[in-house]
Amino acid sequence: MGTHLRRLLTAPLRRTAWRELGYALVSLPMAAVGLVHLLVMLLTAAASATFVGVPMLAAGVVGARGLGAVDRGLARLLLDLDVPAPPRLRPRPGLIGWLGSALGDTVGWRTAGYLVAKPPAALVAFATATGVWGTGLLLLSCPLWWQDRPVPYLTVGTWPHALLAGVAGTVVLLLAPWAVRVALIPHRLLVRALLGPSRAAARIRELELTRARAVDDSAATLRRIERDLHDGTQAHLVALAMNLSMLKEELAEAGQDERLDSTRTLVDQAHRNAKDALTELRDLVRGIHPAVLDQGLEVALATLTAGSALPVELRVDLVRRPSAAMETIVYFCTAELLANAARHSGARHAVVELQASNVRLRLRVRDNGAGGAAPGLGTGLNGLRDRVRVVDGTLEISSPPGGPTVVTVELPLHT
Repeated sequence: MGTHLRRLLTAPLRRTAWRELGYALVSLPMAAVGLVHLLVMLLTAAASATFVGVPMLAAGVVGARGLGAVDRGLARLLLDLDVPAPPRLRPRPGLIGWLGSALGDTVGWRTAGYLVAKPPAALVAFATATGVWGTGLLLLSCPLWWQDRPVPYLTVGTWPHALLAGVAGTVVLLLAPWAVRVALIPHRLLVRALLGPSRAAARIRELELTRARAVDDSAATLRRIERDLHDGTQAHLVALAMNLSMLKEELAEAGQDERLDSTRTLVDQAHRNAKDALTELRDLVRGIHPAVLDQGLEVALATLTAGSALPVELRVDLVRRPSAAMETIVYFCTAELLANAARHSGARHAVVELQASNVRLRLRVRDNGAGGAAPGLGTGLNGLRDRVRVVDGTLEISSPPGGPTVVTVELPLHT
Protein backbone atom coordinates (compact mmCIF):
# COMPACT_ATOMS: atom_id res chain seq x y z
CA MET A 1 0.00 0.00 0.00
CA GLY A 2 2.84 2.37 0.84
CA THR A 3 4.46 1.80 -2.54
CA HIS A 4 1.26 2.61 -4.43
CA LEU A 5 0.68 5.75 -2.36
CA ARG A 6 4.24 6.90 -2.97
CA ARG A 7 3.85 6.33 -6.72
CA LEU A 8 0.61 8.33 -6.68
CA LEU A 9 2.11 11.24 -4.78
CA THR A 10 5.29 11.44 -6.87
CA ALA A 11 3.72 10.76 -10.29
CA PRO A 12 3.62 14.45 -11.40
CA LEU A 13 7.32 14.80 -10.59
CA ARG A 14 8.49 11.84 -12.62
CA ARG A 15 10.17 12.23 -16.00
CA THR A 16 7.78 9.68 -17.47
CA ALA A 17 4.79 11.91 -16.74
CA TRP A 18 6.39 14.92 -18.41
CA ARG A 19 7.47 12.92 -21.44
CA GLU A 20 3.97 11.51 -21.87
CA LEU A 21 2.55 15.01 -21.50
CA GLY A 22 4.96 16.22 -24.18
CA TYR A 23 3.92 13.41 -26.51
CA ALA A 24 0.22 14.19 -25.96
CA LEU A 25 0.80 17.85 -26.80
CA VAL A 26 2.97 17.16 -29.85
CA SER A 27 0.74 14.42 -31.25
CA LEU A 28 -2.00 16.81 -32.40
CA PRO A 29 0.28 18.99 -34.59
CA MET A 30 1.86 15.82 -35.96
CA ALA A 31 -1.61 14.47 -36.75
CA ALA A 32 -2.39 17.71 -38.58
CA VAL A 33 0.76 17.31 -40.68
CA GLY A 34 -0.28 13.75 -41.45
CA LEU A 35 -3.74 14.88 -42.50
CA VAL A 36 -2.28 17.43 -44.88
CA HIS A 37 -0.07 14.74 -46.33
CA LEU A 38 -3.06 12.43 -46.77
CA LEU A 39 -5.05 15.17 -48.50
CA VAL A 40 -2.21 15.68 -50.94
CA MET A 41 -2.13 11.91 -51.54
CA LEU A 42 -5.90 11.82 -52.16
CA LEU A 43 -5.76 14.73 -54.55
CA THR A 44 -2.86 13.05 -56.31
CA ALA A 45 -4.78 9.77 -56.49
CA ALA A 46 -7.65 11.64 -58.14
CA ALA A 47 -5.20 12.84 -60.79
CA SER A 48 -3.24 9.58 -60.96
CA ALA A 49 -4.39 8.95 -64.51
CA THR A 50 -2.14 11.79 -65.62
CA PHE A 51 1.57 11.49 -66.26
CA VAL A 52 2.42 13.56 -63.16
CA GLY A 53 -0.12 11.94 -60.84
CA VAL A 54 1.48 8.52 -60.57
CA PRO A 55 4.95 9.75 -59.54
CA MET A 56 3.34 12.14 -57.04
CA LEU A 57 1.27 9.32 -55.54
CA ALA A 58 4.39 7.15 -55.27
CA ALA A 59 6.21 10.03 -53.58
CA GLY A 60 3.28 10.36 -51.18
CA VAL A 61 3.57 6.71 -50.16
CA VAL A 62 7.30 7.12 -49.57
CA GLY A 63 6.61 10.34 -47.64
CA ALA A 64 4.15 8.47 -45.41
CA ARG A 65 7.03 6.15 -44.54
CA GLY A 66 9.05 9.16 -43.41
CA LEU A 67 6.24 10.50 -41.21
CA GLY A 68 5.84 7.06 -39.69
CA ALA A 69 9.56 6.97 -38.89
CA VAL A 70 9.26 10.34 -37.09
CA ASP A 71 6.27 9.13 -35.04
CA ARG A 72 8.08 5.89 -34.23
CA GLY A 73 11.07 7.89 -33.03
CA LEU A 74 8.87 10.14 -30.85
CA ALA A 75 7.17 7.10 -29.36
CA ARG A 76 10.55 5.60 -28.55
CA LEU A 77 11.86 8.85 -27.04
CA LEU A 78 8.79 9.98 -25.09
CA LEU A 79 6.74 6.82 -24.46
CA ASP A 80 9.56 4.28 -24.09
CA LEU A 81 7.78 2.34 -26.85
CA ASP A 82 10.49 0.50 -28.75
CA VAL A 83 8.87 -0.66 -31.99
CA PRO A 84 11.29 -2.26 -34.49
CA ALA A 85 11.61 -0.42 -37.78
CA PRO A 86 9.98 -2.15 -40.76
CA PRO A 87 12.14 -3.32 -43.67
CA ARG A 88 13.63 -0.50 -45.72
CA LEU A 89 12.25 0.25 -49.15
CA ARG A 90 14.54 -1.29 -51.76
CA PRO A 91 13.38 0.07 -55.09
CA ARG A 92 14.09 -1.75 -58.30
CA PRO A 93 16.42 -0.03 -60.81
CA GLY A 94 15.09 2.67 -63.09
CA LEU A 95 12.17 5.08 -62.83
CA ILE A 96 9.54 2.43 -63.60
CA GLY A 97 11.10 0.09 -61.05
CA TRP A 98 11.08 2.84 -58.42
CA LEU A 99 7.45 3.71 -59.12
CA GLY A 100 6.39 0.07 -58.92
CA SER A 101 8.29 -0.48 -55.69
CA ALA A 102 6.86 2.66 -54.08
CA LEU A 103 3.24 2.03 -55.11
CA GLY A 104 3.48 -1.61 -53.99
CA ASP A 105 5.12 -0.75 -50.66
CA THR A 106 2.89 -2.28 -47.99
CA VAL A 107 4.78 -0.45 -45.23
CA GLY A 108 3.97 2.92 -46.82
CA TRP A 109 0.29 2.06 -47.18
CA ARG A 110 0.11 0.75 -43.60
CA THR A 111 1.63 4.03 -42.46
CA ALA A 112 -1.00 5.90 -44.48
CA GLY A 113 -3.61 3.91 -42.55
CA TYR A 114 -1.93 5.02 -39.34
CA LEU A 115 -2.13 8.64 -40.45
CA VAL A 116 -5.89 8.18 -41.02
CA ALA A 117 -6.48 6.66 -37.58
CA LYS A 118 -4.17 9.00 -35.68
CA PRO A 119 -6.15 12.31 -35.55
CA PRO A 120 -9.00 11.05 -33.29
CA ALA A 121 -6.52 9.43 -30.92
CA ALA A 122 -4.35 12.57 -30.96
CA LEU A 123 -7.37 14.78 -30.26
CA VAL A 124 -8.38 12.65 -27.26
CA ALA A 125 -4.83 12.67 -25.86
CA PHE A 126 -4.41 16.43 -26.41
CA ALA A 127 -7.79 17.28 -24.87
CA THR A 128 -7.15 15.03 -21.88
CA ALA A 129 -3.66 16.41 -21.27
CA THR A 130 -4.65 20.07 -21.54
CA GLY A 131 -7.89 19.47 -19.62
CA VAL A 132 -6.56 17.67 -16.58
CA TRP A 133 -3.25 19.52 -16.29
CA GLY A 134 -4.85 22.90 -17.01
CA THR A 135 -7.70 22.33 -14.59
CA GLY A 136 -5.35 21.09 -11.89
CA LEU A 137 -3.05 24.10 -12.22
CA LEU A 138 -6.02 26.47 -12.30
CA LEU A 139 -7.51 25.05 -9.13
CA LEU A 140 -4.17 24.81 -7.36
CA SER A 141 -3.43 28.48 -7.98
CA CYS A 142 -6.94 29.59 -7.00
CA PRO A 143 -5.92 30.95 -3.54
CA LEU A 144 -3.56 33.37 -5.29
CA TRP A 145 -6.05 35.11 -7.52
CA TRP A 146 -9.66 34.22 -6.53
CA GLN A 147 -10.41 37.75 -5.26
CA ASP A 148 -8.95 39.61 -8.26
CA ARG A 149 -9.78 37.43 -11.25
CA PRO A 150 -13.06 35.58 -10.86
CA VAL A 151 -13.67 32.77 -13.26
CA PRO A 152 -17.24 32.49 -14.60
CA TYR A 153 -17.61 28.76 -14.19
CA LEU A 154 -15.60 28.63 -10.94
CA THR A 155 -17.48 30.14 -7.98
CA VAL A 156 -15.08 30.94 -5.15
CA GLY A 157 -16.52 33.32 -2.61
CA THR A 158 -14.43 32.80 0.50
CA TRP A 159 -10.96 31.81 1.60
CA PRO A 160 -12.12 28.31 2.67
CA HIS A 161 -13.59 27.83 -0.79
CA ALA A 162 -10.31 28.96 -2.35
CA LEU A 163 -8.30 26.58 -0.17
CA LEU A 164 -10.71 23.77 -0.99
CA ALA A 165 -10.20 24.53 -4.69
CA GLY A 166 -6.44 24.35 -4.16
CA VAL A 167 -6.77 20.94 -2.53
CA ALA A 168 -8.98 19.79 -5.42
CA GLY A 169 -6.35 21.07 -7.85
CA THR A 170 -3.69 19.06 -6.03
CA VAL A 171 -5.79 15.92 -6.36
CA VAL A 172 -6.37 16.57 -10.06
CA LEU A 173 -2.64 17.08 -10.64
CA LEU A 174 -1.86 13.86 -8.81
CA LEU A 175 -4.28 12.02 -11.09
CA ALA A 176 -3.31 13.89 -14.27
CA PRO A 177 -0.35 11.65 -15.28
CA TRP A 178 -2.53 8.54 -15.00
CA ALA A 179 -5.31 10.15 -17.04
CA VAL A 180 -2.83 11.08 -19.79
CA ARG A 181 -1.37 7.57 -19.75
CA VAL A 182 -4.83 6.08 -20.24
CA ALA A 183 -5.59 8.57 -23.01
CA LEU A 184 -2.40 7.50 -24.82
CA ILE A 185 -3.38 3.81 -24.94
CA PRO A 186 -4.93 4.16 -28.45
CA HIS A 187 -1.69 5.79 -29.63
CA ARG A 188 0.41 2.94 -28.29
CA LEU A 189 -1.84 0.38 -29.97
CA LEU A 190 -1.72 2.20 -33.31
CA VAL A 191 2.07 2.58 -33.25
CA ARG A 192 2.57 -1.10 -32.42
CA ALA A 193 0.04 -2.30 -34.99
CA LEU A 194 0.84 -0.07 -37.98
CA LEU A 195 4.32 1.46 -37.65
CA GLY A 196 6.30 -1.69 -36.94
CA PRO A 197 6.93 -4.65 -39.21
CA SER A 198 4.01 -6.93 -39.95
CA ARG A 199 3.96 -10.39 -38.46
CA ALA A 200 5.12 -11.89 -41.74
CA ALA A 201 7.95 -9.36 -42.06
CA ALA A 202 8.97 -9.91 -38.44
CA ARG A 203 9.02 -13.67 -38.98
CA ILE A 204 11.09 -13.26 -42.16
CA ARG A 205 13.52 -11.01 -40.29
CA GLU A 206 13.79 -13.55 -37.51
CA LEU A 207 14.55 -16.30 -40.02
CA GLU A 208 17.14 -14.07 -41.71
CA LEU A 209 18.87 -13.42 -38.39
CA THR A 210 18.78 -17.13 -37.56
CA ARG A 211 20.26 -18.01 -40.93
CA ALA A 212 22.92 -15.31 -40.58
CA ARG A 213 23.92 -16.71 -37.19
CA ALA A 214 24.02 -20.21 -38.66
CA VAL A 215 26.21 -19.08 -41.56
CA ASP A 216 28.58 -17.22 -39.24
CA ASP A 217 28.71 -20.15 -36.84
CA SER A 218 29.47 -22.58 -39.66
CA ALA A 219 32.24 -20.30 -40.93
CA ALA A 220 33.73 -20.08 -37.44
CA THR A 221 33.44 -23.86 -37.02
CA LEU A 222 35.17 -24.51 -40.34
CA ARG A 223 37.94 -22.12 -39.39
CA ARG A 224 38.39 -23.89 -36.05
CA ILE A 225 38.50 -27.29 -37.80
CA GLU A 226 41.06 -25.96 -40.26
CA ARG A 227 43.27 -24.69 -37.46
CA ASP A 228 42.90 -27.92 -35.48
CA LEU A 229 43.86 -29.97 -38.52
CA HIS A 230 46.73 -27.66 -39.37
CA ASP A 231 48.13 -27.43 -35.87
CA GLY A 232 47.35 -30.96 -34.74
CA THR A 233 46.83 -33.77 -37.24
CA GLN A 234 48.92 -32.22 -39.99
CA ALA A 235 51.81 -31.56 -37.60
CA HIS A 236 51.71 -35.18 -36.41
CA LEU A 237 51.78 -36.47 -39.97
CA VAL A 238 54.74 -34.24 -40.78
CA ALA A 239 56.58 -35.61 -37.75
CA LEU A 240 55.67 -39.19 -38.78
CA ALA A 241 56.97 -38.62 -42.31
CA MET A 242 60.20 -37.17 -40.97
CA ASN A 243 60.69 -40.10 -38.56
CA LEU A 244 60.06 -42.62 -41.34
CA SER A 245 62.54 -40.80 -43.56
CA MET A 246 65.16 -40.98 -40.80
CA LEU A 247 64.39 -44.66 -40.28
CA LYS A 248 64.89 -45.32 -44.01
CA GLU A 249 68.32 -43.72 -43.82
CA GLU A 250 69.23 -45.86 -40.80
CA LEU A 251 68.09 -49.03 -42.56
CA ALA A 252 70.06 -48.12 -45.67
CA GLU A 253 73.23 -48.27 -43.59
CA ALA A 254 72.33 -51.49 -41.74
CA GLY A 255 73.37 -53.97 -44.43
CA GLN A 256 71.69 -56.17 -47.00
CA ASP A 257 70.07 -58.84 -44.85
CA GLU A 258 66.87 -60.31 -46.37
CA ARG A 259 64.78 -59.36 -43.34
CA LEU A 260 66.15 -55.84 -43.48
CA ASP A 261 65.12 -55.60 -47.15
CA SER A 262 61.57 -56.57 -46.17
CA THR A 263 61.60 -53.98 -43.40
CA ARG A 264 62.87 -51.34 -45.80
CA THR A 265 59.98 -52.14 -48.16
CA LEU A 266 57.42 -51.77 -45.39
CA VAL A 267 58.95 -48.55 -44.12
CA ASP A 268 59.12 -47.16 -47.64
CA GLN A 269 55.44 -47.96 -48.18
CA ALA A 270 54.54 -46.35 -44.83
CA HIS A 271 56.56 -43.29 -45.78
CA ARG A 272 54.74 -42.94 -49.10
CA ASN A 273 51.37 -43.41 -47.37
CA ALA A 274 52.21 -40.72 -44.80
CA LYS A 275 53.24 -38.29 -47.56
CA ASP A 276 50.08 -39.04 -49.55
CA ALA A 277 47.93 -38.57 -46.42
CA LEU A 278 49.71 -35.29 -45.71
CA THR A 279 49.06 -34.06 -49.27
CA GLU A 280 45.38 -34.99 -49.04
CA LEU A 281 45.09 -33.36 -45.64
CA ARG A 282 46.62 -30.12 -46.94
CA ASP A 283 44.15 -30.11 -49.84
CA LEU A 284 41.32 -30.73 -47.38
CA VAL A 285 42.44 -27.89 -45.12
CA ARG A 286 42.63 -25.49 -48.07
CA GLY A 287 39.15 -26.59 -49.14
CA ILE A 288 37.69 -25.92 -45.70
CA HIS A 289 39.14 -22.47 -45.13
CA PRO A 290 42.14 -21.06 -46.98
CA ALA A 291 44.54 -19.75 -44.37
CA VAL A 292 45.42 -16.80 -46.62
CA LEU A 293 41.94 -15.36 -45.94
CA ASP A 294 43.12 -14.48 -42.44
CA GLN A 295 45.19 -11.72 -44.09
CA GLY A 296 42.14 -10.25 -45.82
CA LEU A 297 40.15 -10.90 -48.97
CA GLU A 298 42.29 -8.66 -51.18
CA VAL A 299 45.47 -10.52 -50.25
CA ALA A 300 43.72 -13.87 -50.66
CA LEU A 301 42.49 -13.00 -54.16
CA ALA A 302 45.90 -11.67 -55.15
CA THR A 303 47.46 -14.97 -54.07
CA LEU A 304 44.77 -16.96 -55.86
CA THR A 305 45.05 -15.09 -59.16
CA ALA A 306 48.85 -15.19 -59.04
CA GLY A 307 48.70 -18.99 -59.01
CA SER A 308 46.08 -19.26 -61.75
CA ALA A 309 46.84 -21.08 -64.98
CA LEU A 310 45.63 -17.96 -66.85
CA PRO A 311 47.02 -14.45 -66.76
CA VAL A 312 44.55 -12.64 -64.50
CA GLU A 313 44.02 -8.91 -63.98
CA LEU A 314 42.71 -8.22 -60.47
CA ARG A 315 40.77 -5.07 -59.50
CA VAL A 316 39.58 -4.75 -55.90
CA ASP A 317 37.69 -1.81 -54.39
CA LEU A 318 36.54 -2.60 -50.86
CA VAL A 319 34.96 0.13 -48.75
CA ARG A 320 34.72 -2.15 -45.71
CA ARG A 321 35.86 -5.66 -44.99
CA PRO A 322 33.09 -8.23 -45.53
CA SER A 323 32.14 -10.81 -42.94
CA ALA A 324 34.17 -14.02 -42.78
CA ALA A 325 31.38 -16.05 -44.41
CA MET A 326 31.17 -13.62 -47.35
CA GLU A 327 34.94 -13.65 -47.81
CA THR A 328 34.94 -17.44 -47.99
CA ILE A 329 32.14 -17.48 -50.58
CA VAL A 330 33.87 -14.85 -52.74
CA TYR A 331 37.16 -16.75 -52.57
CA PHE A 332 35.72 -20.10 -53.62
CA CYS A 333 33.54 -18.53 -56.32
CA THR A 334 36.60 -16.84 -57.80
CA ALA A 335 38.62 -20.05 -57.61
CA GLU A 336 35.90 -22.08 -59.33
CA LEU A 337 35.28 -19.51 -62.07
CA LEU A 338 38.98 -19.16 -62.86
CA ALA A 339 39.34 -22.95 -62.94
CA ASN A 340 36.39 -23.17 -65.35
CA ALA A 341 37.92 -20.51 -67.59
CA ALA A 342 41.25 -22.36 -67.69
CA ARG A 343 39.79 -25.84 -68.28
CA HIS A 344 36.76 -25.36 -70.49
CA SER A 345 36.74 -22.01 -72.28
CA GLY A 346 40.12 -21.89 -73.96
CA ALA A 347 40.57 -18.38 -72.64
CA ARG A 348 43.92 -16.62 -72.78
CA HIS A 349 43.15 -13.88 -70.29
CA ALA A 350 40.76 -13.19 -67.40
CA VAL A 351 39.72 -10.19 -65.32
CA VAL A 352 38.50 -10.39 -61.72
CA GLU A 353 36.69 -7.32 -60.35
CA LEU A 354 35.48 -6.98 -56.78
CA GLN A 355 33.53 -3.93 -55.62
CA ALA A 356 31.79 -3.22 -52.33
CA SER A 357 29.23 -0.62 -51.34
CA ASN A 358 27.94 -0.09 -47.82
CA VAL A 359 25.61 -3.09 -48.04
CA ARG A 360 26.43 -5.13 -51.17
CA LEU A 361 29.41 -6.96 -52.58
CA ARG A 362 29.82 -7.54 -56.33
CA LEU A 363 32.24 -10.03 -57.89
CA ARG A 364 32.63 -10.12 -61.68
CA VAL A 365 34.87 -12.62 -63.47
CA ARG A 366 35.36 -12.10 -67.21
CA ASP A 367 37.34 -14.22 -69.66
CA ASN A 368 37.91 -14.04 -73.41
CA GLY A 369 37.18 -17.71 -74.05
CA ALA A 370 34.81 -19.45 -76.43
CA GLY A 371 31.68 -18.81 -74.34
CA GLY A 372 28.73 -21.14 -74.06
CA ALA A 373 28.96 -21.55 -70.27
CA ALA A 374 25.65 -22.36 -68.58
CA PRO A 375 24.45 -24.12 -65.44
CA GLY A 376 23.99 -27.85 -65.84
CA LEU A 377 26.94 -28.35 -68.18
CA GLY A 378 29.24 -29.76 -65.53
CA THR A 379 31.19 -26.57 -64.89
CA GLY A 380 30.22 -26.22 -61.23
CA LEU A 381 27.97 -23.22 -61.84
CA ASN A 382 24.98 -24.92 -60.21
CA GLY A 383 27.01 -25.42 -57.05
CA LEU A 384 28.08 -21.78 -57.05
CA ARG A 385 24.49 -20.61 -57.52
CA ASP A 386 23.35 -22.77 -54.60
CA ARG A 387 26.21 -21.44 -52.47
CA VAL A 388 25.31 -17.77 -53.03
CA ARG A 389 21.57 -18.34 -52.67
CA VAL A 390 22.11 -19.48 -49.08
CA VAL A 391 22.91 -15.86 -48.16
CA ASP A 392 20.38 -14.20 -50.53
CA GLY A 393 23.01 -13.68 -53.20
CA THR A 394 22.56 -13.84 -56.97
CA LEU A 395 24.65 -15.28 -59.79
CA GLU A 396 24.20 -14.07 -63.37
CA ILE A 397 25.91 -15.57 -66.42
CA SER A 398 26.46 -13.93 -69.79
CA SER A 399 28.24 -16.33 -72.10
CA PRO A 400 27.18 -16.10 -75.74
CA PRO A 401 28.82 -18.48 -78.26
CA GLY A 402 32.18 -17.05 -79.18
CA GLY A 403 32.49 -15.27 -75.84
CA PRO A 404 33.26 -13.44 -73.77
CA THR A 405 31.98 -15.10 -70.60
CA VAL A 406 31.02 -12.76 -67.77
CA VAL A 407 29.82 -14.16 -64.45
CA THR A 408 28.51 -11.67 -61.87
CA VAL A 409 27.99 -12.64 -58.23
CA GLU A 410 26.23 -10.24 -55.87
CA LEU A 411 26.25 -10.85 -52.12
CA PRO A 412 25.37 -8.94 -48.99
CA LEU A 413 28.43 -7.38 -47.37
CA HIS A 414 27.49 -9.02 -44.07
CA THR A 415 25.20 -11.90 -43.22
